[in-house]
Amino acid sequence: MIGVEFVIVLLSILIGARLGSIAIGLSSGLGVLILTLILGIKPGIIPFDVIEIIMSVTIAIAVMQVAGGMDYLVKLAEHLLRKHPRHITFLAPLISYIMTLLSGTGHTIFSTLPIIAEVAKEHNIRPSRPLSIAVIASQIAITASPISAAVVFFASILEPYGINYLTLLCVSLPSTMISIFLAAMVTNFLGKDLKDDHVYQAQLLKGEISSRKTRKVYEVKPHAGLAVLLFLIGIFSVMLYCTFTSENIELISNPILSRNEAITVFMFTVATLICIFCKIDTSSIIDASTFKSGMSACVCIMGVAWLGDTFIQAHLNNLKLFASHILQSYPWMLALILFFASTLLYSQAATTKALMPAALTLGLSPITVVASFSAVSALFILPTYPTLLAAVEIDDTGSTKIGNYIFNHSFIIPGILSIIFSVIFGFLFANIIL
Repeated sequence: MIGVEFVIVLLSILIGARLGSIAIGLSSGLGVLILTLILGIKPGIIPFDVIEIIMSVTIAIAVMQVAGGMDYLVKLAEHLLRKHPRHITFLAPLISYIMTLLSGTGHTIFSTLPIIAEVAKEHNIRPSRPLSIAVIASQIAITASPISAAVVFFASILEPYGINYLTLLCVSLPSTMISIFLAAMVTNFLGKDLKDDHVYQAQLLKGEISSRKTRKVYEVKPHAGLAVLLFLIGIFSVMLYCTFTSENIELISNPILSRNEAITVFMFTVATLICIFCKIDTSSIIDASTFKSGMSACVCIMGVAWLGDTFIQAHLNNLKLFASHILQSYPWMLALILFFASTLLYSQAATTKALMPAALTLGLSPITVVASFSAVSALFILPTYPTLLAAVEIDDTGSTKIGNYIFNHSFIIPGILSIIFSVIFGFLFANIIL
Protein backbone atom coordinates (compact mmCIF):
# COMPACT_ATOMS: atom_id res chain seq x y z
CA MET A 1 0.00 0.00 0.00
CA ILE A 2 2.88 2.37 0.73
CA GLY A 3 3.90 2.10 -2.92
CA VAL A 4 0.43 3.14 -4.11
CA GLU A 5 0.39 6.07 -1.68
CA PHE A 6 3.84 7.21 -2.83
CA VAL A 7 2.71 7.11 -6.47
CA ILE A 8 -0.29 9.27 -5.56
CA VAL A 9 2.06 11.79 -3.91
CA LEU A 10 4.29 11.87 -6.98
CA LEU A 11 1.42 12.15 -9.44
CA SER A 12 -0.17 14.99 -7.46
CA ILE A 13 3.06 16.96 -7.54
CA LEU A 14 3.74 16.20 -11.20
CA ILE A 15 0.23 17.28 -12.22
CA GLY A 16 0.70 20.58 -10.41
CA ALA A 17 4.15 21.05 -11.91
CA ARG A 18 2.73 20.42 -15.37
CA LEU A 19 -0.04 22.98 -14.83
CA GLY A 20 2.49 25.46 -13.48
CA SER A 21 2.58 28.32 -10.97
CA ILE A 22 0.25 28.00 -7.98
CA ALA A 23 -1.27 24.77 -9.29
CA ILE A 24 1.33 22.60 -7.53
CA GLY A 25 -0.24 23.62 -4.22
CA LEU A 26 -3.76 23.06 -5.48
CA SER A 27 -3.04 19.62 -6.94
CA SER A 28 -1.41 18.62 -3.66
CA GLY A 29 -4.77 19.21 -2.03
CA LEU A 30 -6.20 16.67 -4.46
CA GLY A 31 -3.52 14.23 -3.33
CA VAL A 32 -4.47 14.76 0.31
CA LEU A 33 -8.12 14.12 -0.58
CA ILE A 34 -7.27 10.77 -2.18
CA LEU A 35 -4.95 9.70 0.66
CA THR A 36 -7.44 10.59 3.38
CA LEU A 37 -10.98 10.04 2.10
CA ILE A 38 -10.22 7.14 -0.24
CA LEU A 39 -7.25 5.37 1.36
CA GLY A 40 -8.16 6.26 4.94
CA ILE A 41 -4.91 7.92 6.03
CA LYS A 42 -5.05 10.47 8.83
CA PRO A 43 -4.29 13.94 7.41
CA GLY A 44 -0.97 15.53 8.30
CA ILE A 45 -0.40 18.95 9.80
CA ILE A 46 -0.60 22.11 7.72
CA PRO A 47 2.54 24.18 8.52
CA PHE A 48 0.72 27.36 9.48
CA ASP A 49 3.70 28.52 11.57
CA VAL A 50 5.91 28.42 8.47
CA ILE A 51 3.24 30.14 6.37
CA GLU A 52 2.87 32.82 9.06
CA ILE A 53 6.54 33.79 8.76
CA ILE A 54 6.52 33.75 4.96
CA MET A 55 3.39 35.90 4.80
CA SER A 56 4.63 38.51 7.26
CA VAL A 57 8.04 38.82 5.58
CA THR A 58 6.39 38.94 2.15
CA ILE A 59 4.14 41.81 3.22
CA ALA A 60 7.10 43.83 4.52
CA ILE A 61 9.04 43.23 1.29
CA ALA A 62 6.03 44.17 -0.84
CA VAL A 63 5.63 47.44 1.07
CA MET A 64 9.33 48.15 0.63
CA GLN A 65 8.97 47.44 -3.10
CA VAL A 66 6.07 49.87 -3.46
CA ALA A 67 8.20 52.49 -1.70
CA GLY A 68 10.91 51.95 -4.32
CA GLY A 69 13.24 49.88 -2.15
CA MET A 70 13.52 46.97 -4.58
CA ASP A 71 14.31 49.27 -7.52
CA TYR A 72 16.94 50.92 -5.34
CA LEU A 73 18.60 47.56 -4.62
CA VAL A 74 18.30 46.42 -8.23
CA LYS A 75 19.92 49.65 -9.42
CA LEU A 76 22.84 49.02 -7.07
CA ALA A 77 23.10 45.47 -8.39
CA GLU A 78 23.01 46.66 -12.00
CA HIS A 79 25.74 49.21 -11.31
CA LEU A 80 27.96 46.50 -9.83
CA LEU A 81 27.38 44.07 -12.70
CA ARG A 82 27.99 46.66 -15.41
CA LYS A 83 31.13 47.89 -13.68
CA HIS A 84 32.60 44.37 -13.53
CA PRO A 85 30.90 42.42 -16.36
CA ARG A 86 33.73 39.89 -16.77
CA HIS A 87 33.12 38.66 -13.23
CA ILE A 88 29.37 38.33 -13.65
CA THR A 89 29.36 34.56 -12.96
CA PHE A 90 30.67 35.35 -9.47
CA LEU A 91 28.89 38.66 -8.83
CA ALA A 92 25.42 37.51 -9.96
CA PRO A 93 25.16 34.69 -7.36
CA LEU A 94 26.65 36.98 -4.71
CA ILE A 95 23.93 39.57 -5.35
CA SER A 96 21.25 36.88 -5.43
CA TYR A 97 22.60 35.36 -2.21
CA ILE A 98 22.63 38.67 -0.33
CA MET A 99 19.14 39.69 -1.50
CA THR A 100 17.74 36.32 -0.41
CA LEU A 101 19.66 36.49 2.86
CA LEU A 102 18.09 39.83 3.70
CA SER A 103 14.59 39.07 2.47
CA GLY A 104 14.11 35.44 3.50
CA THR A 105 12.76 34.57 0.04
CA GLY A 106 14.44 33.73 -3.25
CA HIS A 107 11.70 35.46 -5.22
CA THR A 108 13.55 38.78 -5.03
CA ILE A 109 15.79 37.45 -7.81
CA PHE A 110 13.02 37.97 -10.37
CA SER A 111 13.98 41.63 -10.66
CA THR A 112 17.68 40.96 -11.25
CA LEU A 113 17.43 38.08 -13.74
CA PRO A 114 16.81 40.33 -16.79
CA ILE A 115 19.86 42.46 -15.90
CA ILE A 116 22.07 39.40 -15.45
CA ALA A 117 21.02 38.02 -18.84
CA GLU A 118 21.46 41.37 -20.58
CA VAL A 119 24.93 42.14 -19.18
CA ALA A 120 26.16 38.62 -19.96
CA LYS A 121 24.93 38.78 -23.54
CA GLU A 122 26.41 42.24 -24.12
CA HIS A 123 29.87 40.87 -23.28
CA ASN A 124 29.52 37.56 -25.15
CA ILE A 125 29.37 35.59 -21.90
CA ARG A 126 27.11 32.56 -21.96
CA PRO A 127 24.05 33.74 -19.93
CA SER A 128 23.39 30.25 -18.60
CA ARG A 129 26.47 30.53 -16.40
CA PRO A 130 25.49 33.52 -14.23
CA LEU A 131 21.76 32.83 -14.49
CA SER A 132 21.99 29.21 -13.32
CA ILE A 133 24.27 29.82 -10.36
CA ALA A 134 22.31 32.95 -9.37
CA VAL A 135 19.09 30.91 -9.17
CA ILE A 136 20.86 28.24 -7.10
CA ALA A 137 22.26 30.91 -4.78
CA SER A 138 18.75 32.25 -4.21
CA GLN A 139 17.64 28.79 -3.08
CA ILE A 140 20.55 27.77 -0.87
CA ALA A 141 20.72 31.18 0.84
CA ILE A 142 17.36 30.40 2.48
CA THR A 143 19.22 28.10 4.90
CA ALA A 144 21.38 31.06 6.01
CA SER A 145 18.75 33.82 6.09
CA PRO A 146 18.05 35.11 9.61
CA ILE A 147 14.36 35.66 8.80
CA SER A 148 13.59 32.57 6.72
CA ALA A 149 10.99 30.17 8.09
CA ALA A 150 13.38 27.24 7.68
CA VAL A 151 16.11 28.82 9.84
CA VAL A 152 13.72 30.07 12.55
CA PHE A 153 12.01 26.68 12.91
CA PHE A 154 15.27 24.72 12.80
CA ALA A 155 16.83 26.94 15.46
CA SER A 156 13.83 26.36 17.74
CA ILE A 157 14.20 22.54 17.69
CA LEU A 158 17.97 22.75 18.17
CA GLU A 159 17.68 24.66 21.45
CA PRO A 160 17.36 21.52 23.64
CA TYR A 161 20.62 20.27 22.12
CA GLY A 162 22.55 23.37 23.16
CA ILE A 163 22.60 25.06 19.76
CA ASN A 164 21.12 28.53 19.58
CA TYR A 165 19.89 30.66 16.70
CA LEU A 166 23.11 32.66 16.33
CA THR A 167 25.30 29.56 16.41
CA LEU A 168 23.25 27.98 13.62
CA LEU A 169 23.79 31.07 11.47
CA CYS A 170 27.53 30.99 12.23
CA VAL A 171 27.67 27.55 10.60
CA SER A 172 25.22 28.01 7.75
CA LEU A 173 26.39 31.46 6.58
CA PRO A 174 30.04 30.66 5.78
CA SER A 175 29.37 27.14 4.53
CA THR A 176 26.70 28.21 2.02
CA MET A 177 28.57 31.30 0.85
CA ILE A 178 31.80 29.39 0.21
CA SER A 179 29.86 26.65 -1.60
CA ILE A 180 28.28 29.15 -3.97
CA PHE A 181 31.67 30.66 -4.79
CA LEU A 182 33.22 27.24 -5.50
CA ALA A 183 30.24 26.15 -7.60
CA ALA A 184 30.50 29.43 -9.54
CA MET A 185 34.13 28.62 -10.36
CA VAL A 186 33.04 25.38 -12.01
CA THR A 187 29.96 26.95 -13.62
CA ASN A 188 32.19 29.58 -15.23
CA PHE A 189 33.56 26.85 -17.53
CA LEU A 190 30.26 25.20 -18.47
CA GLY A 191 29.28 25.56 -22.13
CA LYS A 192 30.85 27.67 -24.86
CA ASP A 193 31.15 31.44 -24.89
CA LEU A 194 28.58 33.01 -27.17
CA LYS A 195 31.23 34.02 -29.71
CA ASP A 196 32.17 30.33 -30.06
CA ASP A 197 28.61 29.00 -30.02
CA HIS A 198 27.81 28.26 -33.67
CA VAL A 199 24.09 27.75 -33.00
CA TYR A 200 23.79 31.13 -31.30
CA GLN A 201 25.85 32.91 -33.97
CA ALA A 202 23.70 31.41 -36.74
CA GLN A 203 20.51 32.54 -35.00
CA LEU A 204 22.02 36.00 -34.48
CA LEU A 205 22.84 36.35 -38.19
CA LYS A 206 19.31 35.34 -39.11
CA GLY A 207 17.94 38.03 -36.83
CA GLU A 208 16.23 35.49 -34.58
CA ILE A 209 17.98 36.94 -31.51
CA SER A 210 18.31 40.61 -30.75
CA SER A 211 21.88 41.71 -30.27
CA ARG A 212 20.83 44.28 -27.67
CA LYS A 213 17.75 45.01 -25.62
CA THR A 214 16.40 48.35 -24.49
CA ARG A 215 17.55 48.94 -20.96
CA LYS A 216 14.97 49.39 -18.29
CA VAL A 217 15.59 52.59 -16.38
CA TYR A 218 15.09 52.19 -12.64
CA GLU A 219 13.88 55.49 -11.24
CA VAL A 220 14.66 55.66 -7.56
CA LYS A 221 11.81 57.14 -5.55
CA PRO A 222 12.59 59.85 -2.98
CA HIS A 223 12.11 57.60 0.06
CA ALA A 224 13.52 54.36 -1.42
CA GLY A 225 16.69 54.45 0.68
CA LEU A 226 14.68 55.03 3.86
CA ALA A 227 12.43 52.05 3.02
CA VAL A 228 15.47 49.79 2.68
CA LEU A 229 16.94 51.13 5.93
CA LEU A 230 13.71 50.48 7.86
CA PHE A 231 13.52 46.96 6.45
CA LEU A 232 17.13 46.27 7.48
CA ILE A 233 16.37 47.56 10.98
CA GLY A 234 13.49 45.08 11.08
CA ILE A 235 15.79 42.21 10.14
CA PHE A 236 18.33 43.28 12.78
CA SER A 237 15.56 43.45 15.37
CA VAL A 238 14.44 39.92 14.53
CA MET A 239 18.02 38.64 14.89
CA LEU A 240 18.44 40.34 18.26
CA TYR A 241 15.11 39.08 19.60
CA CYS A 242 15.68 35.50 18.46
CA THR A 243 19.17 35.56 19.97
CA PHE A 244 18.19 37.19 23.27
CA THR A 245 15.24 34.82 23.80
CA SER A 246 17.30 31.71 23.08
CA GLU A 247 17.14 29.14 25.84
CA ASN A 248 20.93 28.90 25.79
CA ILE A 249 21.54 32.65 26.01
CA GLU A 250 18.33 33.71 27.81
CA LEU A 251 18.99 37.43 28.06
CA ILE A 252 15.19 37.70 27.95
CA SER A 253 13.52 35.11 30.18
CA ASN A 254 9.95 33.96 29.57
CA PRO A 255 9.45 36.14 26.47
CA ILE A 256 5.91 37.37 25.90
CA LEU A 257 6.15 36.75 22.17
CA SER A 258 7.23 33.51 20.55
CA ARG A 259 9.71 33.75 17.69
CA ASN A 260 7.03 33.40 15.03
CA GLU A 261 4.88 36.04 16.68
CA ALA A 262 7.91 38.32 17.09
CA ILE A 263 8.81 38.07 13.41
CA THR A 264 5.21 38.86 12.46
CA VAL A 265 5.12 41.84 14.82
CA PHE A 266 8.46 43.23 13.63
CA MET A 267 7.64 42.80 9.95
CA PHE A 268 4.19 44.35 10.31
CA THR A 269 5.68 47.23 12.28
CA VAL A 270 8.35 47.81 9.64
CA ALA A 271 5.68 47.74 6.93
CA THR A 272 3.61 50.29 8.86
CA LEU A 273 6.57 52.63 9.37
CA ILE A 274 7.42 52.46 5.66
CA CYS A 275 3.81 53.28 4.80
CA ILE A 276 3.87 56.30 7.12
CA PHE A 277 7.32 57.78 6.48
CA CYS A 278 7.62 56.89 2.79
CA LYS A 279 4.06 58.03 2.06
CA ILE A 280 3.10 55.14 -0.19
CA ASP A 281 -0.24 54.25 -1.74
CA THR A 282 -1.25 51.24 0.39
CA SER A 283 -3.79 50.07 -2.19
CA SER A 284 -0.92 49.21 -4.54
CA ILE A 285 0.70 46.76 -2.10
CA ILE A 286 -1.39 43.79 -3.23
CA ASP A 287 -0.35 44.48 -6.82
CA ALA A 288 3.38 44.28 -6.04
CA SER A 289 5.13 41.38 -7.76
CA THR A 290 6.78 40.28 -4.51
CA PHE A 291 3.39 40.14 -2.78
CA LYS A 292 1.92 37.97 -5.53
CA SER A 293 4.89 35.60 -5.67
CA GLY A 294 5.05 35.36 -1.87
CA MET A 295 1.36 34.55 -1.47
CA SER A 296 1.64 32.06 -4.32
CA ALA A 297 4.52 30.42 -2.45
CA CYS A 298 2.34 30.17 0.67
CA VAL A 299 -0.32 28.24 -1.25
CA CYS A 300 2.29 25.94 -2.78
CA ILE A 301 3.93 25.27 0.58
CA MET A 302 0.57 24.75 2.27
CA GLY A 303 -0.47 22.12 -0.26
CA VAL A 304 2.82 20.31 -0.85
CA ALA A 305 3.89 20.30 2.80
CA TRP A 306 0.45 19.05 3.88
CA LEU A 307 0.61 16.28 1.29
CA GLY A 308 4.15 15.32 2.26
CA ASP A 309 3.42 15.36 5.98
CA THR A 310 0.30 13.23 5.47
CA PHE A 311 2.38 10.56 3.74
CA ILE A 312 5.35 10.76 6.11
CA GLN A 313 3.32 10.71 9.34
CA ALA A 314 1.38 7.67 8.12
CA HIS A 315 4.62 5.70 7.87
CA LEU A 316 6.81 7.57 10.34
CA ASN A 317 7.58 4.60 12.59
CA ASN A 318 8.58 2.38 9.68
CA LEU A 319 10.60 5.19 8.14
CA LYS A 320 12.37 5.80 11.44
CA LEU A 321 13.16 2.10 11.81
CA PHE A 322 14.48 1.90 8.27
CA ALA A 323 16.41 5.16 8.47
CA SER A 324 17.93 4.50 11.89
CA HIS A 325 19.91 1.49 10.65
CA ILE A 326 21.31 3.42 7.71
CA LEU A 327 21.92 6.75 9.44
CA GLN A 328 23.64 5.26 12.46
CA SER A 329 26.21 3.64 10.15
CA TYR A 330 26.31 6.40 7.53
CA PRO A 331 25.27 9.73 9.13
CA TRP A 332 26.09 11.66 5.95
CA MET A 333 23.14 9.89 4.31
CA LEU A 334 20.89 12.39 6.09
CA ALA A 335 21.97 15.01 3.56
CA LEU A 336 20.95 12.66 0.75
CA ILE A 337 17.53 12.04 2.34
CA LEU A 338 16.95 15.78 2.78
CA PHE A 339 18.08 16.37 -0.79
CA PHE A 340 15.46 14.07 -2.33
CA ALA A 341 12.76 15.01 0.18
CA SER A 342 13.06 18.72 -0.67
CA THR A 343 12.63 17.85 -4.33
CA LEU A 344 9.18 16.49 -3.51
CA LEU A 345 8.19 18.87 -0.70
CA TYR A 346 9.15 21.89 -2.83
CA SER A 347 10.16 24.01 0.15
CA GLN A 348 13.16 24.35 2.47
CA ALA A 349 10.89 25.17 5.38
CA ALA A 350 8.49 22.29 4.71
CA THR A 351 11.35 19.79 4.39
CA THR A 352 12.96 21.07 7.59
CA LYS A 353 9.70 20.83 9.50
CA ALA A 354 8.90 17.35 8.16
CA LEU A 355 12.27 15.63 8.65
CA MET A 356 14.60 17.47 11.01
CA PRO A 357 12.69 16.65 14.24
CA ALA A 358 12.70 12.98 13.24
CA ALA A 359 16.43 13.11 12.48
CA LEU A 360 17.16 14.47 15.96
CA THR A 361 14.93 11.88 17.68
CA LEU A 362 16.86 9.12 15.90
CA GLY A 363 19.86 10.10 17.97
CA LEU A 364 21.92 11.65 15.22
CA SER A 365 24.61 14.05 16.30
CA PRO A 366 23.49 17.70 16.20
CA ILE A 367 26.68 18.34 14.22
CA THR A 368 25.46 15.99 11.49
CA VAL A 369 22.00 17.52 11.44
CA VAL A 370 23.27 21.12 11.29
CA ALA A 371 25.89 20.28 8.65
CA SER A 372 23.27 18.63 6.44
CA PHE A 373 20.81 21.54 6.72
CA SER A 374 21.63 23.11 3.35
CA ALA A 375 20.59 19.89 1.58
CA VAL A 376 16.95 20.95 2.01
CA SER A 377 17.55 23.35 -0.90
CA ALA A 378 17.30 20.87 -3.79
CA LEU A 379 14.29 22.64 -5.30
CA PHE A 380 16.09 22.77 -8.64
CA ILE A 381 16.00 19.04 -9.44
CA LEU A 382 12.57 19.20 -11.07
CA PRO A 383 12.73 22.17 -13.48
CA THR A 384 9.44 23.61 -12.27
CA TYR A 385 10.43 26.21 -9.68
CA PRO A 386 9.30 29.74 -10.65
CA THR A 387 12.73 31.40 -10.50
CA LEU A 388 14.25 28.58 -12.54
CA LEU A 389 11.57 28.87 -15.23
CA ALA A 390 11.94 32.66 -15.26
CA ALA A 391 15.67 32.34 -15.96
CA VAL A 392 14.97 30.01 -18.89
CA GLU A 393 12.37 32.35 -20.36
CA ILE A 394 14.52 35.48 -19.97
CA ASP A 395 17.54 34.01 -21.77
CA ASP A 396 16.68 34.43 -25.46
CA THR A 397 20.07 32.98 -26.48
CA GLY A 398 18.75 29.54 -25.55
CA SER A 399 21.82 28.74 -23.45
CA THR A 400 19.76 28.42 -20.27
CA LYS A 401 17.51 25.50 -21.03
CA ILE A 402 15.59 22.46 -19.89
CA GLY A 403 16.70 19.33 -21.73
CA ASN A 404 14.55 16.71 -23.36
CA TYR A 405 15.16 14.33 -20.47
CA ILE A 406 13.79 16.76 -17.80
CA PHE A 407 16.76 16.44 -15.45
CA ASN A 408 19.45 17.50 -17.94
CA HIS A 409 18.89 21.21 -17.45
CA SER A 410 21.28 24.12 -16.91
CA PHE A 411 20.80 24.21 -13.13
CA ILE A 412 21.55 20.60 -12.23
CA ILE A 413 25.36 20.77 -12.08
CA PRO A 414 25.63 24.14 -10.27
CA GLY A 415 22.91 23.06 -7.84
CA ILE A 416 24.34 19.65 -6.95
CA LEU A 417 27.85 21.09 -6.57
CA SER A 418 26.58 23.88 -4.32
CA ILE A 419 24.87 21.45 -1.97
CA ILE A 420 27.81 19.03 -1.91
CA PHE A 421 30.26 21.83 -1.09
CA SER A 422 27.88 23.32 1.47
CA VAL A 423 27.44 20.03 3.33
CA ILE A 424 31.20 19.41 3.34
CA PHE A 425 31.94 22.86 4.73
CA GLY A 426 28.95 22.49 7.03
CA PHE A 427 30.65 19.53 8.70
CA LEU A 428 33.90 21.49 8.87
CA PHE A 429 32.40 24.59 10.51
CA ALA A 430 30.01 22.58 12.71
CA ASN A 431 32.89 20.61 14.18
CA ILE A 432 34.78 23.83 14.88
CA ILE A 433 31.90 25.93 16.23
CA LEU A 434 29.53 23.46 17.94
